[in-house]
Amino acid sequence: FQDKYEKEPKGLLLLGFALGAILSIIIVTLLYLFTDKLIPLTDEYSIWQQFVQAFFVVALAEEFSKYIIVKYFAQPRKAFNEPYDGIIYAVMVSMGFACTENIMYVLQGGYTTAFLRAFTAVPAHATFGILMGYYMGKAKFSNNRFALNMAGLFLAVLFHGAYDFFLFIGFIPGISIGAFVSLIIAVILSRKAIKRHQNSSYFKT
Repeated sequence: FQDKYEKEPKGLLLLGFALGAILSIIIVTLLYLFTDKLIPLTDEYSIWQQFVQAFFVVALAEEFSKYIIVKYFAQPRKAFNEPYDGIIYAVMVSMGFACTENIMYVLQGGYTTAFLRAFTAVPAHATFGILMGYYMGKAKFSNNRFALNMAGLFLAVLFHGAYDFFLFIGFIPGISIGAFVSLIIAVILSRKAIKRHQNSSYFKT
């Protein structure tokens, strides 16, 4: 609905969602198998170990799996013809990932867990996708593509890692509020990112 001026093909959007739901999960699973051995969590009450888990194990693996799909599936497409499209495709991939992840949580923790995540983790994934997509959208139409793509990945990992980190160290009373503070900041930045790309659309009349 936010893509006001030049809609993306529905088939590509659905394919992006499907790749996020299946391929990104496969990539994350493979990365987890590697990082679990390379960076094991030996002390769940270690703030440093939880920091590493949040940023370098979970956030980096998950956002990298989405990044790969946006970069190699979406960015080269002719339909990706304005910077705002980076946000659209990154969010679709992120929502596919969040869908499969939530199904897994339903199977493990029941519908109460899924309901809670529907108002926390799922919007968070969308927000991280917007931040990543903003820069990946700029990247396609820039001579500095690598740096802008990396900026998108970095920002998504930064906010994803911060969100998870404050939840992972929940053994410190009250610290979990930091997750929601970081999410609110990410939402504010995301709204600005959407507005900027909307206002600079190549198809705005």
